Amino acid sequence: MRLDWYISRQFIRSFLVVFGVFFGIVYLIDMVEQLRRFDSQVVGIVEAGELALLKAPATMYRMLPLLTVLATISLFLKLSRTSEMVVTRASGRSAIRTLAAPVLTAALFGALGVAALNPIIAATSKQFEIASQRYAGNTSTLSISDEGLWLRQASQGGQVVIKAARSNLDGTEIYGVSFYGFDLSGEITYRIAADEAVLEPGQWLLTGAKRWRFKANSGAEETAESYATLSLPSDLTRDQIQDSFGSPSAIPIWELPGFIKQLDRAGFSALQHRVWLNMELANPILLAAMVLIGAGFTMRHTRFGRTGLMVLFAILMGFSIYFLRNFAQVLGENGQIPIIVAAWMPPLAGIFLSLGLLFHTEDG
Repeated sequence: MRLDWYISRQFIRSFLVVFGVFFGIVYLIDMVEQLRRFDSQVVGIVEAGELALLKAPATMYRMLPLLTVLATISLFLKLSRTSEMVVTRASGRSAIRTLAAPVLTAALFGALGVAALNPIIAATSKQFEIASQRYAGNTSTLSISDEGLWLRQASQGGQVVIKAARSNLDGTEIYGVSFYGFDLSGEITYRIAADEAVLEPGQWLLTGAKRWRFKANSGAEETAESYATLSLPSDLTRDQIQDSFGSPSAIPIWELPGFIKQLDRAGFSALQHRVWLNMELANPILLAAMVLIGAGFTMRHTRFGRTGLMVLFAILMGFSIYFLRNFAQVLGENGQIPIIVAAWMPPLAGIFLSLGLLFHTEDG
């Protein structure tokens, strides 16, 4: 047990060192990217640093599998150079028994990340999106609630708020819709109710519409007008509506099941969010697989030579599983493969491949 605690502490130390180095690199790169992305009159060094600080946690969270591989390689290279692995083997411990401590530690890291870090990163990601939209001058936002969906767009005279009971999968057709027009001072100027609204290039095309104009010296019903069809200018596009959701990573995992239900009720496709939910739940298994991959190539004494080649193989295999997982995520979000396959098969494949290698080279 004492040896397990020692190996776990060494693994945590290696992981923190690798994490710190990459966090500094990612932070500097993100800061430069924000300075390049926005107008220098709007975003300076301080604002770019704040944006980079909000974005860096999400980037590091996505890099956790790769950081785990590098931390594992660093751990076992250190244990091999100091001959601690030789002593461990001489005490009668097998390679698989020695790996139990770092594998469990990595799995706990993954579980902690899903349970605790995910909500924190979701909050920072949401704040980053809000700040980015503010600096870019983008005012089109969409939200989903139990009452339906709400969409806001800019207009020449102010803002237009759109409420709809439901929509099609991409948000370009909305039903049971109301448009509320506001001037620059925030006063409501008109309301339009329609059975259906279809987004076309440069406009909303409304069917079965009724319009009320709010004037100081007349009642709203006196100004009401009915239209079989009515067009309302809009600079929204389908991609902008989809992007208004934000990424699933901006939603805490504890709130994600409820948000998926709201998307279903509103008529939107929640496939991307379901894939993300399963990917997060599979994260502890993925980190455990990365430890096994890193150990499979580096649990050997340095006197055997070819250490650099083994490190290269470990990194390549870790990257292969990582990119296989991302590729499977894309296929899952497009409905090409089942969600379970997209989320759970890559980490399980990494575990089985690395265990096969360990059984062959160490205990075979």
